[in-house]
Amino acid sequence: MNFRPLTPRLRQLPPRRNAVLSVLDVGASKIVCLIARLSPMAPSDSLRGRTHRCKVLGIGHQRSRGVKAGAIVDLDSAENAIRLAIDAAERMAGVEVDSVIVNMTGGRLSSQLYNAKVAIGGKPVSEYDVHRVLEAASAASSRTGRTVLHALPTGFWLDGTAGVRNPKGMVGEDLGAEMHVASCDGAAARNLMLAIERCHLRVEAVVATPYAAGLSTLVDDEAELGAALIDFGGGSTSVGVFAGGRLAHVDAVAVGGNHITMDIARGLTISVADAERLKTLHGACIAGPADERDTIAVHRVGDDMDHPSYLPKSELARIIRPRVEEILELVRDRLKGAGLTAHAGRRLVLAGGACQLTGLPALARTIVSDQIRIGRPLGVEGLPESAKSPAFAAAVGLMVYPQVAGIEHFEPRRQRYAPGAGEDGYVARVGRWLKESF
Repeated sequence: MNFRPLTPRLRQLPPRRNAVLSVLDVGASKIVCLIARLSPMAPSDSLRGRTHRCKVLGIGHQRSRGVKAGAIVDLDSAENAIRLAIDAAERMAGVEVDSVIVNMTGGRLSSQLYNAKVAIGGKPVSEYDVHRVLEAASAASSRTGRTVLHALPTGFWLDGTAGVRNPKGMVGEDLGAEMHVASCDGAAARNLMLAIERCHLRVEAVVATPYAAGLSTLVDDEAELGAALIDFGGGSTSVGVFAGGRLAHVDAVAVGGNHITMDIARGLTISVADAERLKTLHGACIAGPADERDTIAVHRVGDDMDHPSYLPKSELARIIRPRVEEILELVRDRLKGAGLTAHAGRRLVLAGGACQLTGLPALARTIVSDQIRIGRPLGVEGLPESAKSPAFAAAVGLMVYPQVAGIEHFEPRRQRYAPGAGEDGYVARVGRWLKESF
């Protein structure tokens, strides 16, 4: 059984077309809706892959409910939280949302690489031949219960010559292609889409969270030379590896910032709300010299609220550090197991709300890579100051995705690319011009 084409496919936004776009970031700790206007822009040196300027018109931010480890666990609660976030964004932007692009963090994200080869008989490679070999690579995938999120050609080869980026027009006997397929559990994707559809919204596309975060935080040179992005979410931590300018690998571990909060709550015997507050205000992965002297007030469960206990701040760091080390070691081992440490070791970018813990970059340098930076959304106008943080990297990346969706391959239309269909004829060229211009 092949991967099921469950999630809808988004066509690339034509470079000369304006659009108003709505995106939805559904996480375990927060749900964010952004409404933005995309307008054509001149090429940028650092963000060469982008064709449009994004200006945020409205933003809705709501505490997440009914979501655990990036997957829907309570449909009614998730639906209500989504409605509230979208309503706030609609009121701010003054527009009505009817469709959204959404991210997927749960569902056991994973990657597979597939190869295929077709004979072209010494003729020039046509667009039909390219789609034929990509379809053959897609057909090689066979996993039950999984659905494709992204199918990205990573390279072509012609008669043994590897590294061909665009083989159209070249001459050879055999054309080969390598396809990177990013997938998730079909049930997780169906339930996420169902929660959104119950809000009377149409899902335009489902994007893997680390891919979206990478689109918003990586400059083109980083993606070309090789970099790994780690998105520290509330319920899970996902990783995306970029190489050659494209997504090369995705993975996720079901441990995130909420697990740190629960460790604090259990370790100090306090409520989850108080644990979250302490983590946000005083949390650190590495205790400083003054942390043994500085104290924090703790209201233990069942104690008199008027008489808090006082603990040194270093006690908080002693609880937080083991869990952060576990997450980083899991990510490191996953990258090593996939054979991608060469790419990931060159550059590491941290995103997601949990990466803002004091000392986390320093700890990551000792465990994963010594070249690390915090990733913040790049090239977006109209974001409030509170949203210019790693916590909103995935949400902003969903607005970038329509500008690069054209590099993906899904179920080519045979009738359009069949030999003799006049793919380069006058009518076909006029049709393409009309679609790109209007």
